[in-house]
Amino acid sequence: MSSSNYAYNVALVGAGGNQGKYVAQELVKSGKHTVTAITRADSKAKLPAGVVSKIVDYNDTSSLVEGLRGQDVLVITMSVAAPPDTQTKLIDAAKEAGVKFVIPNEWGYDSERNPQLLYDMLIGERVIKVREYCQTKGIPFIGVCGGFWYEFSLGGGDVRYGFEIEKREFTRIDDGNVKISTSTWDQVGRGTAGLLSLKLYPESADDREPTISSFFNKSVCVESFRVSQNDMFEEIKKVTGTTDADWKIKNEKHKERYDRGVQMLRTQGDWNGFAMAMYTRSFFPTQDAVMPTIQNKLFNLPQEDFEECTKGAVEYEKTAVKYE
Repeated sequence: MSSSNYAYNVALVGAGGNQGKYVAQELVKSGKHTVTAITRADSKAKLPAGVVSKIVDYNDTSSLVEGLRGQDVLVITMSVAAPPDTQTKLIDAAKEAGVKFVIPNEWGYDSERNPQLLYDMLIGERVIKVREYCQTKGIPFIGVCGGFWYEFSLGGGDVRYGFEIEKREFTRIDDGNVKISTSTWDQVGRGTAGLLSLKLYPESADDREPTISSFFNKSVCVESFRVSQNDMFEEIKKVTGTTDADWKIKNEKHKERYDRGVQMLRTQGDWNGFAMAMYTRSFFPTQDAVMPTIQNKLFNLPQEDFEECTKGAVEYEKTAVKYE
């Protein structure tokens, strides 16, 4: 078996960030990769153990190219607040450096099967334009999708999954029974590592084993839970030892809440409005945010404990940074 038929060398942007550190940890844990964090000189991010740092200047193409030289794959995880041309700069450099493929900054829902969902969530243009850019540059991409992050979304305030846990406030959208796909940071990290552990290409015409290349220019979807707001509420009550009587519960219609979020963003530039519209769209009764095809089995992903992960979200809320 050719040693060049694996993605041994992984370059990771955002290795100290929310999702990036979990991807890095799982890659290191697998023992199958050398993981290099592409970082700025002024970065204060704490990198996971076992990750090598490579300092680059994002405004210097030659610096980026040199930082990516010898890498098999570039994995991009970064804030939506990053300069909009950062990804295209990285893709250009990856192509010039001979990187074999890119995992762009998606991590949410699947734009391959349902592009309109992402446009309605106000992120479609950003996600789909990057995919198209990769294609014009002739570098393969794979979009890793896990839905919204569970801990971040449940513990991130009313504008995300509708909960203010410490305040005991819950905004139920419609009847609260619409199911969505959601994933923990850990599960998305495991899924990414599982993908990158596959062979790059079939070794012969008869080789039917799954390969990384079989996912080129497509989406790979993983999932922790397929749950509704009401399902989450039941778990929150369980882990906090509360009942309905302890909570202030209000109902809001999905269309009214979505429109209010869009209006907040467009007239006031309020990022709470962006989050509200994006998350509310996932709870529309059409249930578009249930991912029909997931690869958990292919990557041997565990079935996580819903109660334990909900405890994690309750803890996360205590330190969560919310939009001001």
